[in-house]
Amino acid sequence: MSQSPDIQKLEQALRSSATVAGGFLGTDDRPLDQIIAADRAALEAMGFTPWKVGQRMQDLTDAARPRLGTEVVIDDRLVVWCEEWKGLMVCPWPHGGRFDKRLTTVRRTDTGQTICWTDLNIHLIAEHGFFEGQGAAFRLEPQELIRILF
Repeated sequence: MSQSPDIQKLEQALRSSATVAGGFLGTDDRPLDQIIAADRAALEAMGFTPWKVGQRMQDLTDAARPRLGTEVVIDDRLVVWCEEWKGLMVCPWPHGGRFDKRLTTVRRTDTGQTICWTDLNIHLIAEHGFFEGQGAAFRLEPQELIRILF
């Protein structure tokens, strides 16, 4: 099935390294719609939606933000902290969303597993169902997010 010119333009921007080193699609050769569909299917198989995962990520970021750089104990198995830098990151979708340059890290105390994301990752997942392509620097694996965050 052929893609619309708008989707083709978006995919070209996502493959470009102009905004993010290595691009948002990394080394993934699949079309954008296939990447999103595969990640959505993985989430649905575990009983989750992109919005629910994005909301959990946002809640954890919000818990850490007031204590910038300091660990915050969420419960008996999760610790979270975040770091910020000057500037904004822009969503590659054509709506002009801008997000603080913040990196949130969550560690499970029972397994030692950690995972990191940006404010832009939260938006891309919750609003666009996009976890980035395989090989992208900030690719988040849906199954890993679920294992660590829930």
